[in-house]
Parts: sequence; structure tokens; C-alpha cells
Amino acid sequence: MKIVYHPRYEEVYASDPAAKTGRMESILKDISSQFELVTPEPASTTDIELAHSNWHTANIQRSPETYELALLAAGGAIKAAEMGVSGEPAFGLIRPPGHHASPDHCWGFCFFNNVAISIAKLRQEGIVNTAVILDIDLHFGDGTESIFGNIPEIIYFHPEDRGRQGFVDSISRFLGNQSADVIAVSAGFDRHEEDWGGQLKTEDYLTIGQIVKEFSEKVCQGRRYGVLEGGYNHAVLGRNVRAFVEGLS
Repeated sequence: MKIVYHPRYEEVYASDPAAKTGRMESILKDISSQFELVTPEPASTTDIELAHSNWHTANIQRSPETYELALLAAGGAIKAAEMGVSGEPAFGLIRPPGHHASPDHCWGFCFFNNVAISIAKLRQEGIVNTAVILDIDLHFGDGTESIFGNIPEIIYFHPEDRGRQGFVDSISRFLGNQSADVIAVSAGFDRHEEDWGGQLKTEDYLTIGQIVKEFSEKVCQGRRYGVLEGGYNHAVLGRNVRAFVEGLS
């Protein structure tokens, strides 16, 4: 397991919680000694337009710093995806997040849909045809659903159970009925009991990572990766990410 990371992800590019100073550092503190860091390259405009319109891309370009960092985040997701399908699971420790970015619109601290771009690029290159996207963020990834909703080869799943064990069990039940070439996780950590959602414990993220690993090894030839979405309590975020990554690896 390797962690895709770039020092520029530490830059504060906006006033929203995802861009807050110290957020990425709080995660690095917990995982950098355990996992090797891999540096990504920015995505190209061609990559971005696999999931977004020319108009949307041009609109984000109006803020040059945000645009640069959004390209770098998408590039981090692409790097994690490339590693994940090569037989080495990876986690994209990236920001800005992406699952609220649709082809022509974005909100919720997102600009480009990192997971969607990475899956679209794998498909464009003929590496995979089918994929499962598991979104464990507190919030529904309306952007991901918008991009892939009419593509039957891509299955998007956002568990809705509000109970702790029910949430975890629903992931197992869902994956038990799926088949895919790769599984990608939009890994938000804002469901934690000390974050906005007040639902999951740290050990639940370990379990979810293990469930994804088991599914990938049984169904996807081990092809799996995840990328960071939400998670805003810096005091617990690092250990939650570490738990998930340990399970995934």
C-alpha cells in the first residue's frame, strides 16, 4: 500500500473546512511513518474533460490557484487508480475533494470529480470496463451519480443506514451482489462519532477497508484504491484514515 500525496495539498486555497490549514498535516502525522508516499503529476485538461464540460473547466480556471490544485488532486486520483489496477492498492491523500462535482456544476468544497475522472481514464485506456464506486462520506456524491448515472457499467453506492452496524453491514450486503474490474472508494471520514455525522467509530473504518479488500481479492483480482473526500475534525481524522488504509492494505 502506498499513499499518493503532494506537498501542495497543504496549501490553503479557500475558506471552507476541506481547505482548512492543518487538515492534511493531521493525517500525515498518523500515516507517513507507516506508508511510502508517492508524488503525483497534475491531470491534464483532456483528463478533466473525461468527466466535465469545457464550460465547467473554463469556469474553474477563473481562479488560477484553485484550478492548479484541483488539477493536482485529480492527478492524485489518477495515480492512485493506476497503481490500484496494477496490483498495488493505493490511497490518494488529496484535496480539494470531488464527489459533489458534476459535468457542469460543483459545490460542497469540490471542483473536479477526482474519482470519476480516474475511473473514466481507466476506461478510456481500456484497462477496465466495469467499476464499483463505494462512497462512505457522510454526504451523497451527487456529482458522481450525475456523471455515471446512465452508464450501467459503473455502479455507485452510498450507504444510507444511520445505525453504526447497519451501515457497515449494508456495505457487505451490497458488495456481495456485485461484479467489477475495480473498486474505488470515495473515502470521507465525516461520519465519525466525533465528526459531523456522529455515527462510526475508528475501528469501523478498519472493517470497511477490510471488506473492500476482501471484495477486490475475490472479484477484482485485487484491484482497489481510495481517495480522500470529507472529514473535518483534525483531532481524529488522521487515525480514521490510518484505520481505513490499514484495512484496505
